[in-house]
Amino acid sequence: MTTSKNELLLIIDFGSQVTQLIARRLRELKVYCEIHPCQNINPEFLISKQPKAIVLSGGPGSVTDAEFLKPPVAIYSLGIPILGICYGQQVMTSQLGGIVEQENIREFGRAEVFSSNEASNLTIFKNLFTDGSEVVWMSHGDRVISLPVGFKGIAHSANSPFAVIADLSKHFYGIQFHPEVYHTVNGAQFLENFVRIAGFSFDWTMRQFKDEIAKKLRDQVGNEKIICALSGGVDSSVTAILLHNTFPNQVTCIFVDHGLLRKNEAQEVSQIFKQHFNIPFIEVNASKQFLSRLKGVSEPESKRKIIGSAFIDIFNNEAEKLRDHKFLAQGTLYPDVIESVSHSGGPSETIKSHHNVGGLPLDIPFKLVEPLRELFKDEVRLLGHELGLPKEFIRRHPFPGPGLAIRCIGEVTQYRLDLLRRVDAIFLDQINLFGLYDDIWQAFAVLLPVNTVGVMGDSRTYENVCALRAVTSVDGMTANYYPFSHEFLSQTANRVVNEVVGINRVTYDITSKPPGTIEWE
Repeated sequence: MTTSKNELLLIIDFGSQVTQLIARRLRELKVYCEIHPCQNINPEFLISKQPKAIVLSGGPGSVTDAEFLKPPVAIYSLGIPILGICYGQQVMTSQLGGIVEQENIREFGRAEVFSSNEASNLTIFKNLFTDGSEVVWMSHGDRVISLPVGFKGIAHSANSPFAVIADLSKHFYGIQFHPEVYHTVNGAQFLENFVRIAGFSFDWTMRQFKDEIAKKLRDQVGNEKIICALSGGVDSSVTAILLHNTFPNQVTCIFVDHGLLRKNEAQEVSQIFKQHFNIPFIEVNASKQFLSRLKGVSEPESKRKIIGSAFIDIFNNEAEKLRDHKFLAQGTLYPDVIESVSHSGGPSETIKSHHNVGGLPLDIPFKLVEPLRELFKDEVRLLGHELGLPKEFIRRHPFPGPGLAIRCIGEVTQYRLDLLRRVDAIFLDQINLFGLYDDIWQAFAVLLPVNTVGVMGDSRTYENVCALRAVTSVDGMTANYYPFSHEFLSQTANRVVNEVVGINRVTYDITSKPPGTIEWE
């Protein structure tokens, strides 16, 4: 995809798990960008794309290795600004004649970067280093120790003598920290300064994305028919409406009640969707099929893959009835992709398989359509607003495709699911009663495979333990626990143990992401 003005910022990906955050920050600035893996970049590609600027991402590799990922040297002859971030700084340094070495002392997490005297006069540092330093986020084990010809060191940290370098005449910049993550306090300002140097117009919008993705979908799908996997959440609903607007007579939505939904959710999704949208809609009750396949399974990855496989079997059966539906559309988002597989096909670490990404079987009989694959949740909500979705769809908290199966730690049984549903419903009801729903990114209950001793009515109990989880986040990549009041937690715990027979202990999860993930499995 390209914009009408052909103002493209090319992000060359070296396998970092936060590469997409670079694109997200740039889109917030209304700058159009595309991420492409390093392995796909060659001179012909550069000629076809004609980027206005290039960003070299971070990555898990080391330029001190015998073989390391590097872009074609042709990028340095294009006459455009280039920004190298972390590994990107190191690979640019190495390719242009500088020296990179492995550190004895690594830098991970919060750090302070100090500028040189001339930094205040540089456009790249506009509104930065006002007191001589910036708080940034580091994640590296190598460092630059000798600069290429033409470069200057303009900032340093305790363990990086060249935390920021620049060839000012060519507008080549290298930084050892990550401006794309929120832990770098003024990272967005740094990126804005870079794209201003490159001369971007700051005029790319979600409306343009909607038009561009529609064109891409028409090129991909043509006149073929599409099955859209509908869960009723924000992602699948936006996917369904986007596809229906693009292909008014080619889309059929299939809503699978896998028996792993929250209390009354199947009925609510079916009712709301039929009321608001005039799209062919098929509801399939497959709860017995899913529970049968999950019987005796406790391992999280196995659960996800079983659920992914069962979904495909159901869609295949429905497709046979519909005839000639060759595409399967899903509401896959970029955080799902990051945690499941490498976006670039490179060496990124798999965190867990999302059932609609890494959990799909290899012999899937459909061609996949995933129009939201490079978006974050908040961007999907913006797109939903652009598409005219009702507010009750747009504001809904994320809900995982595998549903309560990955919140029911251990084996999934009907009894344990029913317990979990009742706890989850009380928790969400309390959140709404306290007026907190829109302040929270995601909230849910988890049933633990643990029983504890309790006392109820002067009698001993030995019953289940549940955990409550609520987080705040911007993009799902990082998250903090929500700081409920003691009054809220006390009231909620009392309601759970009094209203849900089978639960005698309630805990609250205060783990951030990282080190934890938002979901427990």
